[in-house]
Parts: sequence; structure tokens; C-alpha cells
Amino acid sequence: RFAVSVGYWKDPYIQYFVRQAKERKAPEINRGKLGCYYARVHGVSYLIKAFLRKTECNCQIVNLGAGMDTMFWRLKDENLLPRKYFEVDFPMIAARKIHNIKSKPPLSKPIMESHSGDSLLIDSHSLDSSRYAIVGADLRFSSDLEEKLKKHNLDIHLPTLLVAECVLVYMTPQQSANLLKWAASTFPVAMFINYEQVNMADRFGQIMIENLQRRQCNLAGVEVCRSLDSQRERLLINGWETARAIDMMKVYSFLPQADVKRIEGLEFLDEKELFEQLMQHYCICWASNDSSNL
Repeated sequence: RFAVSVGYWKDPYIQYFVRQAKERKAPEINRGKLGCYYARVHGVSYLIKAFLRKTECNCQIVNLGAGMDTMFWRLKDENLLPRKYFEVDFPMIAARKIHNIKSKPPLSKPIMESHSGDSLLIDSHSLDSSRYAIVGADLRFSSDLEEKLKKHNLDIHLPTLLVAECVLVYMTPQQSANLLKWAASTFPVAMFINYEQVNMADRFGQIMIENLQRRQCNLAGVEVCRSLDSQRERLLINGWETARAIDMMKVYSFLPQADVKRIEGLEFLDEKELFEQLMQHYCICWASNDSSNL
């Protein structure tokens, strides 16, 4: 929300989910963290849109641990909606999002506009329209997850894109492995995008872990975040045919350089080294299974 307010990228919908923070963050947090957010938003969005164009939008997206994400509304504005867009999060988070949608016309109107067929179903923990669904579920239990998604008309035969941003790291390696295996074995044509920490075994990574522990935030799956190789390996051993992983510094170097220059001019940062270290400790991984040679 803060990054959008200072002009890192445009998102007209985030204001309806998150209130503006009053205090301004220290400059190194701004440029470091916000630069990382900027690369993450653009990197993940680039892969999502590539998948949508490749399938000509004849596909579905399942956003795992979606929180207050606004991707559905932004895709609708660009005329890039898939056949159906699913969001999954804990029932409590789902309820909060549904409450915001119901009470804010700029959020509910696009859902109604894209809806066709029977009346829209909405209760405290789930929302189901013909193009968008919110499902309250725990990702650690994939059979329960699959059952709930199917109730909301998930079609396992459609090309499916699954997205997880800073989600798997909060699950134990076994729990995230189960989720990855379920996704790989359920959809014949699928892609999985994972954004999270990497290179966590070095000193900088250890300091990140200690800082989070001090805030009672435990990264249960951090051992899989040792390296780009370990991130790739976990996808391959859990049933994905191909897998790639790059750190966020690499992603940053791929972004349109004119826009990178623009955002670098938003706030002065002389701690370039700190920024680069932070970017080398996050990565985007993507994997695919492709039975129809898409």
C-alpha cells in the first residue's frame, strides 16, 4: 500500500483492503524492501500474463494464500481474466476479504460485471461467482482444499496456474511437499509460481531469520530455502517436469530499465549493497507439467 502511494506501481484497488500507514519508513527499508516488492509484483505478474496469453485466457488461476491480493481486478481491467480465478486463504482471512468486497462497490461491481448464470453465492467464508471465487481453506490439507475448490467449479482438465507468494515457507517441508505433489498430480497441464526466500544459510539469511523470530514469526519451511538449486529440486522431486529459479536481483535486471530508473529516482538510497543483498535472498521459481505441449 505504501509502495503504491509513493508511485512504485499502479494499483487502484489496494486502498480498499489496506489503510495507509501514518509513519514513513527509514530510507533503507523503503528502497530495499520496496525495490524487492516492485521486482516481485512485476516478476510474478509477467509470468501470470505470459501464461494467460499462451492459453488465450482459456485457463484457470488458483492463488494460494492470496490474502488481500488485487490481481483479479487488475487482470479484469486489462481484459485478461482467465475462465475462473480462485483465491484460497484461511477462513478468517477469506471472511475479512469478503467483508471488504461486499462493502466497497469498486470491488463488488467488477465481480458482478464478469458474472453470468445463476445468482452469485456468498457467505461469511466463501464467495463464488462464475469468474471469481474465494475459498476459506487450510493449504496443509490438500484433500480438503481440492474438495472445496471443486465445490466452486474447479476444472482439473483446464490449463491451471497456481501461484504462491511467501506461503510455502510458513509450512513444514513435508506439508509444502504434499501441496506441490497434489498440484503436480491433479492437473495434466499446469504451471506453479513460487516467490519466497533463498540463500538463507548464509550470514545475511541467518540475520533475517533471527529478526523474524524476534517478532514471533517462525519460518517452518526455511530449510528448503538454502539455494536456488534446493528450490528447483523441491519442485522436481514433487512431480514437476521442468523447474527454474532466479533471484530477485536477476529479475530486477530483466525489468524495463526506463521504469527501473524512474523508481530509483523516487527515493535516494546510498546503501546499494544492502539492497542487493536483500534482493539476493528472495527468488521466483516456476515449474510446469505440460501433457499437451502447450
